[in-house]
Amino acid sequence: MGSITGAVLKTLLLLSTQNWKRVIAGNSYDCDEPLVSTLSQASFSSSSELSSSHGAGFARLNRRDGAGGWSPLVSNKYQWLQIDLGERMETTAVATQGGYGSSNWVTSYLLMFSDSGRNWKQYRQEDSIWGFSGNANADSVVYYRLQPSIKARFLRFIPLEWNPRGRIGMRIEVFGCAYRSEVVDLDGKSSLLYRFDQNSLSPVKDIISLKFKTMQSDGILLHREGQNGDHITLELRRGRLFLLINSGEAKLPSTHTLISLTLGSLLDDQHWHSVLIQRVGQQVNFTVDEHRHRFHAQGEFSYLDLDYEISFGGIPAPGKSVSFAHKNFHGCLENLYYNGVDIIDLAKRQKPEITTMGNVSFSCSQSQSVPVTFLSPRSYLALPGFSGEDKLSATFQFRTWNKAGLLLFSELQLVSGGLLLFLNDGKLKLNLHQPGKLPSDITAGVGLNDGQWHSISLSAKRNHLSVVVDGQVASAASSLGPEQIYSGGTYYFGGCPDNSFGSKCKNALGGFQGCMRLISISNKAVDLISVQQGSLGNFSDLQIDSCGITDRCLPNYCEHGGECSQSWNTFHCNCANTGYTGATCHNSIYEQSCESYKHRGNTSGFYYIDSDGSGPLEPFLLYCNMTETAWTVIQHNGSDLTRVRNTNPENPYAGFFEYVASMEQLQATINLAEHCEQELTYYCKKSRLVNKQDGSPLSWWVGRTNETQTYWGGSLPDPQKCTCGLEGNCIDSQYYCNCDADRNEWTNDTGFLSYKEHLPVRKIVVTDTGRPHSEAAYKLGPLLCRGDRSFWNSASFNTEASYLHFPTFHGELSADVSFFFKTTASSGVFLENLGITDFIRIELRSPAVVTFSFDVGNGPFEISVQSPTHFNDNQWHHVRVERNMKEASLQVDQLLPKTQPAPADGHVLLQLNSQLFVEISAYFGSGSSVIYNFQENYSLSKNSSSHAASFHGDMKLSREMIKFSFRTTRAPSLLLYVSSFYKEYLSVIIAKNGSLQIRYKLNRYQEPDVVNFDFKNMADGQLHHVEINREEGVVFVEIDENAKRQVHLSSGTEFSAVRSLVLGRILEHSDIDQETALAGAQGFLGCLSAVQLSHVAPLKAALQPSHSAPITVSGHVTESSCVAQAGTDATSRERTHSFADHSGTRDDREPLANAIRSDSAVIGGLIAVVIFILLCIAAIAVRIYQQKRLYKRNEAKRSENVDSAEAVLKSELNIQSAVNENQKEYFF
Repeated sequence: MGSITGAVLKTLLLLSTQNWKRVIAGNSYDCDEPLVSTLSQASFSSSSELSSSHGAGFARLNRRDGAGGWSPLVSNKYQWLQIDLGERMETTAVATQGGYGSSNWVTSYLLMFSDSGRNWKQYRQEDSIWGFSGNANADSVVYYRLQPSIKARFLRFIPLEWNPRGRIGMRIEVFGCAYRSEVVDLDGKSSLLYRFDQNSLSPVKDIISLKFKTMQSDGILLHREGQNGDHITLELRRGRLFLLINSGEAKLPSTHTLISLTLGSLLDDQHWHSVLIQRVGQQVNFTVDEHRHRFHAQGEFSYLDLDYEISFGGIPAPGKSVSFAHKNFHGCLENLYYNGVDIIDLAKRQKPEITTMGNVSFSCSQSQSVPVTFLSPRSYLALPGFSGEDKLSATFQFRTWNKAGLLLFSELQLVSGGLLLFLNDGKLKLNLHQPGKLPSDITAGVGLNDGQWHSISLSAKRNHLSVVVDGQVASAASSLGPEQIYSGGTYYFGGCPDNSFGSKCKNALGGFQGCMRLISISNKAVDLISVQQGSLGNFSDLQIDSCGITDRCLPNYCEHGGECSQSWNTFHCNCANTGYTGATCHNSIYEQSCESYKHRGNTSGFYYIDSDGSGPLEPFLLYCNMTETAWTVIQHNGSDLTRVRNTNPENPYAGFFEYVASMEQLQATINLAEHCEQELTYYCKKSRLVNKQDGSPLSWWVGRTNETQTYWGGSLPDPQKCTCGLEGNCIDSQYYCNCDADRNEWTNDTGFLSYKEHLPVRKIVVTDTGRPHSEAAYKLGPLLCRGDRSFWNSASFNTEASYLHFPTFHGELSADVSFFFKTTASSGVFLENLGITDFIRIELRSPAVVTFSFDVGNGPFEISVQSPTHFNDNQWHHVRVERNMKEASLQVDQLLPKTQPAPADGHVLLQLNSQLFVEISAYFGSGSSVIYNFQENYSLSKNSSSHAASFHGDMKLSREMIKFSFRTTRAPSLLLYVSSFYKEYLSVIIAKNGSLQIRYKLNRYQEPDVVNFDFKNMADGQLHHVEINREEGVVFVEIDENAKRQVHLSSGTEFSAVRSLVLGRILEHSDIDQETALAGAQGFLGCLSAVQLSHVAPLKAALQPSHSAPITVSGHVTESSCVAQAGTDATSRERTHSFADHSGTRDDREPLANAIRSDSAVIGGLIAVVIFILLCIAAIAVRIYQQKRLYKRNEAKRSENVDSAEAVLKSELNIQSAVNENQKEYFF
């Protein structure tokens, strides 16, 4: 019944969610109409214009009016282009061009939006990306779909970077549709009360959705309660939303459970925020913007004794007993729905179900407050005061995460002094410096770097100085000396210009980073829009009319309970007392198994074990018995002998066992172990295990799967059998258990349970002790496990064409990989996984360098560890890689780890979609080709995505890295050809004389640059390695690790609008030079391997049938191990291991020291990252099935038959004391 009820509630929740989506998001369907093309000239505005023909009104996409686009008078980062859509619209996409037929285009920009044309907010992708990539030329269109969409009247484009050979130039279009909404404005004293028909309300369901915006940090958004104190309240506190649910059982009104869910931050920013609350029975979903909290309550939570009314904006009903202090909401609500009822519409139509309290209007008033963001420690705002005044006064509000920074400086006249107001350790400090006197310091406030708005009032007149913080007079001084204070005339907020005022304006704590608003000087409000327009004061590195503060601790990327704190640019994790370490508390400080502790040299004792490593499970304490085998001993509460009498099937006895670890922790420990067992002893006197009449069980036990088990010993389940039945020595041969002989004397059935899927034993049930002289007793031993499946595994890669592939690596926010390897090869890829643009790769770059490279959308990054000795010494080496929200790190053996900090405002999600595997090789037959299309064309497509291919078709490519190996005897040959839509190209060919040529043409109007290697015939049938790295106009080429050359290109520095990569024959006509055309017509006959263009691997895309890359294969191209030795054709066999379908073969033998060695022969070793997960299951199952004598008490002392590979591997690793660190986190 419970499961049926749960299914009904889930269905109800799903249907309610779908209905809510239809109501709220109904405008998103077919919402892609062009919105700019129909606007009038007056709807466009800008910061400035180069001339009347470069005005903002000429900025329509694909138009050639005027000068063909907008260009400002000066190209700097303070320019902007703005459009007024006339009313709030839903914008789903934007598109940009440069100025028509010019060298003016923008390469990156910010997009901002506003309802009022004031208080702008920056649009963000992935909750952290601020900027958009722009154009690479004047006329191509770059299109971005906005997810989520923008609902606003005003849009503003702010150029960040532009063509260095031109100036800012833009033409734009935005796409979307009309946005309809119902709005109500509440003034902090008003509210709405909705009374509903009790017959139409479900007692277990509530679906509430709304949007709100406010400048106040506190206020009640909704409240519903009952007579017994039960209530549901949504409250804004300090800019965060709290959902409070107080529930109790109706029969026991004094018993209540308070649930408090918290989401959101900085929600008092005067911008719209969406809220969805779904309560169905015991399930609560609470969503604020893109953040969601799911909660499943226990007990009687599903029943709430609530009245049939709900209030919005406050708690207006008289007589209600509210147990907490509250403040009414001051701001606007939009699209307010309660269980599908449009509350605002009812209020507008003055329906009797709605009672309006106070002043309520149905349009949203707009705040005229103009905030300003101090973006960097070098930012400042200089405002004129009144020079020579006998007083100095200023007021303002600020918010920041930084503990320190200069807030205000003003020079004093006559006494040549200075006044500094600054933050230090979150406290406000006022320093008055006068020559010949000790500085006067005043300290006020505490914790002012909490991200909240704080008000400051500073006043200095004659010899009196006072500071007021958040309405509290913090301190006052009246003994500053006989001199009067005279203002120097200029107030510097946030910092000082360089080289100004000597040492008086130097603050060792640096400039202020944060937001300010409501600035007044001498009781006169400062017009910051005039500052922005250049008619008042001056500034540097500011963003006026916007507060750009973000909460970097939402969501909290500190794992395992780590405490998050933040500054303006980054966040920090305090991992104290968590059991974890690292930048995000990701790495466990404990080992995963007793086997790991033994490998480190530890002796028997109690240890904390973290069985899932960096996973979500907490470590727990257990005993490690370090005999010849490291045994994990997990105790429970029922280890004593328990006697049972007077039971029958109608009155059974049940004994329960509680372990020192949770079931999840036990399961992870058991899964990691090679073997687990638990001794169960059952003593009996006239107490049977099985009813011999009908075969039904009379006693049984229950394991981890909650299934009834009737076997009492053995490695595999054999129902109603005991150890004596398996060994054929039961006291009565007609039974399989001693107890089933039903004798009036004590006997026992004792055995070791060793089928891991059923362990540990959680319950034992006895039902046959009700007859005269009938009695039973049982004793359960601790759970014992040995071995570590992640520790002793190896795989051999005997040719370059050997590889392992696994399911896609899921490590969107944080992940780590570790493994041992040994090799004699000088280079090779350990592992790689690709997405559309994202990728990860770990490789041996050279004999002494291991490199971790990755891209999460911010461009490729590399970390390398270089060793003073070579890694290809045929000894084991340990590699550990981690990538998280804070940084990426690489450690090899005991060498100093290398780290790469993550960008403060960049892409954060690692999105991969291919299998993870090592590069493969392919044999190309005559006339064959592989074409990898980056983008079909660069024309605007409303249905396309900005991530349609690995490179955008109109992206400028200022650098690339190309690597491949080849073997051929044909000349001329085309090895690789990269084309663009603008007749630019790169070709790598073997010329008729056998020389290798690299031809770059980065300008359609110039001849290609040619890099020629003619030191030998490259079509000699031998394996050759090519690596090309270009950084703008400089190309580095390396052939076979010995021929190296650096060349400066004359044809250009950027590859524009990359179109395709071709391997083999060029099939379509192209405007290319004669040598490339000749080689392209011949194509390639032979073997290509490990082809890589930046993060694109075309051979993998071509030869993996499930891959969805835009690839075309013509002719005879087959996967092959042809690089391993000369003369091998396309039918050459290779060993391939697939973990996607559990198929393939396994080579359990230790890799031979003198295995096949080509030029890049063996990348072998212990890739324990994932191999253990499925590779050993079959072998272990067979071995366990064969070990029928695992039931004996001295199992731990018996000799073990270990595979030769395992024994050799253990021996080698134990000898190498230098690598004294066990590998952890082997998951993908």
